[in-house]
Amino acid sequence: MTQQDDFKKALGNYPTGVTVVTTFDKENNPVGLTVNSFASVSLDPLLILWSIDKRAKSLSDFTYSKKFAVNILASDQDKLCFLFSSKEIDRFGQCEWKRSDDDLPILENVASVLECEKVQEIEAGDHIILIGQVYKVVNTDKAPLLYHKRNVGRIPKTFYQII
Repeated sequence: MTQQDDFKKALGNYPTGVTVVTTFDKENNPVGLTVNSFASVSLDPLLILWSIDKRAKSLSDFTYSKKFAVNILASDQDKLCFLFSSKEIDRFGQCEWKRSDDDLPILENVASVLECEKVQEIEAGDHIILIGQVYKVVNTDKAPLLYHKRNVGRIPKTFYQII
């Protein structure tokens, strides 16, 4: 095994949430992709980050756009995870979504949505890190979809609450 293989194995064993990041392209068509490289950065101001592969077809759409939405998928939305990670061209034609008041494509029935203004792009290896300032948050009581060891699923019932 190479060090890169060991790295992938180590990070694949680290569970993350699953999001679909969305925006509109120059022609006002909705664009989105599945992202698990998502993290909180700051509470004051509210900042988040996510990264996109430099080879991604939608890279120019996200670097062009001044805002984006992070749709945190609910535990029953594994099909959306796979749809937005596929080569499918008409992803939005195969799911329920709406245009937000702030003119962003928002997926229906997700656990949470963060609408963000892009404040910074950072080149990092084979990815671009996008930092967004969150200006609107919508939460539901739905459990999130998780990614672990190349699988998606729900929080197990043996999950313990920290007091």
